[in-house]
Amino acid sequence: MTSVFGNLGIVGLAVALTVLLLVGIKGGGKVKPLGWWPCLILGMLAGSAYAAAGGIFKLVPDLVSSMLKAAQGIVPGVTMPAVALTLAIVILFKKLDTKQVALLGIVFWYAASGAGGVWGTVSQSIAALGQQVS
Repeated sequence: MTSVFGNLGIVGLAVALTVLLLVGIKGGGKVKPLGWWPCLILGMLAGSAYAAAGGIFKLVPDLVSSMLKAAQGIVPGVTMPAVALTLAIVILFKKLDTKQVALLGIVFWYAASGAGGVWGTVSQSIAALGQQVS
């Protein structure tokens, strides 16, 4: 046996990350609430898991994609790398609570993975890993 829970799968991972963010941000149990960096990283991982899981989780990528296209419609000519960089600036320099950081992490992940470059490669790698896990 090589894992604690057997074959979690990409859908199981998406569900687990969603629950972790929902209950971990507020905390209140035996474990301390999630901090800023864990919320950002878990939000980005959740976004990648949603994209790889498909099904009902496809609603999140579709919503984020339409929001990003709307932003590009408001400022014609803005590229996806510019949107990703803008989101990164907001995440890093604006005072945000952990819930906001987690949500912006999900949105950032789609913008950055659609922008190409390193983030696109990381996104593809996580999606491939998710397919191997399932």
